[in-house]
Amino acid sequence: MPDLFAAPTTWQPALVERVLLLVALGGVAVAIAALLRARTRPDPPTRPAWAVPDHVERTDFAHPETPWLVAVFSSSTCTACRSTWEKARPLASDEVAVLDIDAVEGADLHQRYGIDAVPLLLVVDADGAVRSSFLGEPPTADLWSVVAELRAGDAAAP
Repeated sequence: MPDLFAAPTTWQPALVERVLLLVALGGVAVAIAALLRARTRPDPPTRPAWAVPDHVERTDFAHPETPWLVAVFSSSTCTACRSTWEKARPLASDEVAVLDIDAVEGADLHQRYGIDAVPLLLVVDADGAVRSSFLGEPPTADLWSVVAELRAGDAAAP
């Protein structure tokens, strides 16, 4: 059995130097590999930005003669869409047309305006300009106040 406390022989310091050199080279190699991986790593995936039209052709929708249109783009399988429709429906009047555009029955309008996320609610003026929108289920108070403010601002315009 070797004596661990014996004076080192001539080959032991050279062995220790070589082991330390190998450890140092291994550390440098790991550091270089990490830098190269960080440099060539692809960017993280981006989340899609859902498109919201800024203008619609009012004649594409029922009641184009009304000053305001509240269009609810929806899907029959979407519970948030049903809730959004229930919040929007009471806004209907002689001045505001409120329409539910289902993804199946109104597929042509969903496709024409690039609607790929529902519920999407648009508040549109007589010229077809989208004056406000909600992607997802809007709070009732926010929806009603937006429509009221837009209508009041329209009435106040010369």
